Amino acid sequence: MDTFFKISERGTSSATEVRAGLTTFLAMAYIIVVNPSILSAAGIPSAAAVTATCIGAAVMTIAMGVFSNRPLACASGMGINSIVAFTLCGSMGYGWQTAMAVILIEGVAILILVLCGLREAIMDAIPVSLRHGISIGLGLFIAMIGLKDAGIIVANESTMVALGDVQSGAFIVGIISIALSVILYSMKVKGALLWGIVVAAIVGIPLGVTPVPTAIVAPLDFTTFAAPLQTAPSGVMGLVEAFTTPALLLFAFSLMMSDFFDTMGTAMAVAKQGEFLTEDGKVEDIRPILIVDSIAAAVGGFFGASSITTFVESSSGAADGGRTGLTSIVAGVLFLIAAFLSPLISCIPSAATCGALVFVGFLMMTDVVDVDWTDILEGFPTFMIVAGIPFTYSISNGIGLGFITYVIVAIVTGKVKEIRPLMWVAAAAFLLYFLLV
Repeated sequence: MDTFFKISERGTSSATEVRAGLTTFLAMAYIIVVNPSILSAAGIPSAAAVTATCIGAAVMTIAMGVFSNRPLACASGMGINSIVAFTLCGSMGYGWQTAMAVILIEGVAILILVLCGLREAIMDAIPVSLRHGISIGLGLFIAMIGLKDAGIIVANESTMVALGDVQSGAFIVGIISIALSVILYSMKVKGALLWGIVVAAIVGIPLGVTPVPTAIVAPLDFTTFAAPLQTAPSGVMGLVEAFTTPALLLFAFSLMMSDFFDTMGTAMAVAKQGEFLTEDGKVEDIRPILIVDSIAAAVGGFFGASSITTFVESSSGAADGGRTGLTSIVAGVLFLIAAFLSPLISCIPSAATCGALVFVGFLMMTDVVDVDWTDILEGFPTFMIVAGIPFTYSISNGIGLGFITYVIVAIVTGKVKEIRPLMWVAAAAFLLYFLLV
């Protein structure tokens, strides 16, 4: 195992990898509850959505660990699941079988781009400053997710974002998880982020934040498996309806753009914490990561779990010492167990993971010093990415704003020659994406 995963070579240990896998799983466990609650709006039975979510995450996270040997975990992506439930199945009125077929088509399209080398080539064409910007922006985004989940920041009509209710149980648990993460990390306690989550979850019990499960074991329901091959309410197989409807093919393109660049940003965020990001901002051995992630999107559609993608919360496990694919396999096995014990696993409140995510956001801010903010071409597009990712609550939107801005600034400053051909392609694709969305 040491030879296969290169555990000693990467300066880690089996115990550290197992602990990091548990940290990653706990940071992502909310998806076991949230994804089914969203997909149920599309007409998918809740039990079936739980089974698809857990099994899909387990299969693809283990695959990521085996084939990429990096501490990355996969699960149904937030955002796309909402599009499936409230747009494709909601306002547009398609059956969930057809919606999952759109996800399958999108995943296959991304896989083709990866196998052709285009996805990796676009990543290589990104200027170094923008790569640093993606890392910084993701740090803020991760921290924002943690603060939102704990109710420390909340939506506000007049100011958009405001401080939450300091007397609420979730707020208190979130603050405790942040304090524990900082204190334990400063004391060099092994598994600081994991202990922060566990202790905060325990504190949440008397505060009414951590629920006491009424059941432990749940039956599996495979109703959604092979969803695209099932007959939709229209009377046509979901995959056939998706392929023969132009509007749905355009939707597949939009989803592909989101998945395409979300994963790129996530891989850079985890690579930063997992120490496999080069000095010029390139992710080492990115190709197997992209291949597995692309297959995951298609598998998500086939399983009926919505698009499965690499989770940015994986960075919490990497920050807790995860360096190999063993971290992913541990997280994947826990997702498999969760399929049977979902009532118990779902009791870990998202507020308890706040500290881990906020601390990871802090660690990712180190890239700020690597950007020349006095150079308008290097600084301003980078700033648009840094601001765009958390402010639009979307990795792909923030990256798109930065790419388009970079091309515009290069043109007006007479530095068009510095724009690589694929950056033109990416900026144009993002412009089309924004217009379609």
